[in-house]
Amino acid sequence: MRDDTMYEDEDVKEALKRLPEDAYNERLFRIKRALDLSMRHQILPKEQWVKYEEDRYYLEPYLKEVIRERREREEWEKK
Repeated sequence: MRDDTMYEDEDVKEALKRLPEDAYNERLFRIKRALDLSMRHQILPKEQWVKYEEDRYYLEPYLKEVIRERREREEWEKK
């Protein structure tokens, strides 16, 4: 999934902390599976690929909230 490949800056790390436990565990499983396949020089079977239409941005709502809160905090600190 697209959100599995995001660079983990401070905002993304905070958003990951806010993910429901099942979504976080699913993400870890996908990343571990990708690392395992990479180490064995194998490709994920095509029937297991995520189709473009099925790809969901599961982290985006949490990330938007974190960014909004950070900007609000920065504005508050300016005053």
